Amino acid sequence: MILPIIGYGDPVLRKKGENIPQDYPNLSELVANMFETMYNAYGVGLAAPQVGLAVRLFVIDTSPFADDEELSKEEQEQLSGFKKAFINPVITKEEGEEWGFNEGCLSIPDVREDVYRKERITIEYYDENFNKHTDVYDGLIARVIQHEYDHIEGILFTDRISTLKKKLIKKKLQNIMEGKTRPDYKMKFVAKKGR
Repeated sequence: MILPIIGYGDPVLRKKGENIPQDYPNLSELVANMFETMYNAYGVGLAAPQVGLAVRLFVIDTSPFADDEELSKEEQEQLSGFKKAFINPVITKEEGEEWGFNEGCLSIPDVREDVYRKERITIEYYDENFNKHTDVYDGLIARVIQHEYDHIEGILFTDRISTLKKKLIKKKLQNIMEGKTRPDYKMKFVAKKGR
């Protein structure tokens, strides 16, 4: 089922997500719905707060990045097969050089900015069968994970840009809050009149 994506300004996007217990109701259905919602909006990642749930869960599928001609064959292969759900994740280490990449967010349509993040992470998490994993990722996979991880910490990518850039996008952000944006997927806006 395709869920509405929560737009910028909604308080749920600022909440730190709570851990999901093993007996969380309809967890596999929620994970499936989040993947379906993400694909419908042409996203590569989606976190639970973006569908209105302040819990520690996000899904990722980096396949769309695999078509990038500038990447090595090895990177393209890694990206094309990378599809996962992360439950109760904890990033235990971020290392390497910071590098910039133009990020966007399904909750903040039509806004893209360069964000600097570390190149490698170590993350502990559970999969949807509640098996525990500790993995190390780098490059674009690490970046997508860091972006989604921020969501469950109540952080948006716009928090990671300069004050000047924030001023320049202020009107766009206000328009999103008021529902004056037309993405080609279903959204819910915090301050839309007559909602």
